[in-house]
Amino acid sequence: MARHHDDGDDEVVERRGSPIAPFLWGLAAGAALGLLFAPMSGAELRADLRSRSRKFRDLATQKVDEIEDLVAGSYEQARERVEQGIDSAKRSVQEGRQAARDVVQAGREAAATAREELEKRLADARHARRAGRHGASAADDEPGA
Repeated sequence: MARHHDDGDDEVVERRGSPIAPFLWGLAAGAALGLLFAPMSGAELRADLRSRSRKFRDLATQKVDEIEDLVAGSYEQARERVEQGIDSAKRSVQEGRQAARDVVQAGREAAATAREELEKRLADARHARRAGRHGASAADDEPGA
């Protein structure tokens, strides 16, 4: 708790901390007083406390087991999702590689076809030029030309 004094006579009090802690202390003190003034003998009280502590321990163990199962299940689910993501990514990469191979192969085939077509046209042009020369020289050799 902090106290601040202003210029005036008023005093400001600030409280810090949770109001739950004093409540829990009061609850514990009340429970202890209730046990002390309970209409049981000391042996009965100790037996009751042992029984209740055993039940509490069993309940705590059960809850810990449930939490472990929940955490393990969440871990397994997360691991499966990650593995599925990795598998999906691998498939995508393989599909991409195959698509790239297909594109490269198609490009090579198109280039080979274009080259063959070009070579054929070049050969036809050479043949036509040679035929034209032979036709021109044969026409020069003819009488009356």
